Formats: sequence, structure tokens, C-alpha cells
Amino acid sequence: MKRRKPFLAIIVLFLVIGFYFFQKQRRSGKGDDTVFDRNTTPIIYTKHARCRMDCRHIDETEIKEILQKGKINYAKSEPKDKPDPKYALEGVTHDGQEVRIVFAPSSKGMVVITVIDLKQEWQCACN
Repeated sequence: MKRRKPFLAIIVLFLVIGFYFFQKQRRSGKGDDTVFDRNTTPIIYTKHARCRMDCRHIDETEIKEILQKGKINYAKSEPKDKPDPKYALEGVTHDGQEVRIVFAPSSKGMVVITVIDLKQEWQCACN
């Protein structure tokens, strides 16, 4: 009987650890990255995104750069949103700006919703 207790304790410990990692992976939204197609074309800019890009001195090359190399911030994304999911991608552009760009892949192309500079507050009159 004494030999079974350590064996059962080890099994329970492995089950608890496995459950913890399963829950952590599920909560972080991992797996949705495979659904996000970074090659969706054309890139469509909303009026709001164009205004924010102008205010924050971010051009189309930087948008494409973050689309290809940016990391998805699942805390700021809405991958299950209907009709189009939204993905917040973050990264550093070639000119050193740390940005978050919200993309919404749709049947018409990749829609740029908004553009945010994470390090500097810019004055904008965008609605």
C-alpha cells in the first residue's frame, strides 16, 4: 500500500500540470494564428486608419511590415468577432516606432481598422 501512494501522487501531479498547460494555451488564444492569413490582399484602409496613419507618421510600407512580421496580441484581438474577426498585431517598424495595428481579414481583402503608436501620444482630430 505504501508503494502506491507515491505512484498515485506522481500521476495526479502530471494530470494537474497537463490540465494547467491545456487551460493556459486555450485562454491565450493559441491556434487562432493559423486562421490569420497574413497574405490576404488587397489591403483596404478605413478612413479612420488613414487619418491615424497621417497623424502618427506611419506609411503603407510600415503597415505591410507589421502585417508580415508583427506579433498577435490576443488580449487586444477579437478573433471570434462576427462578421469579421479582428487581430491586433504589434511590432517595431523600420523607423523605430513601436506600433499596434488592428487588422480585419474579410472576403474583400485585409482591412486596416486603426493604427496606434504605443510609445508616443499624437494629436489627432480623427473621429
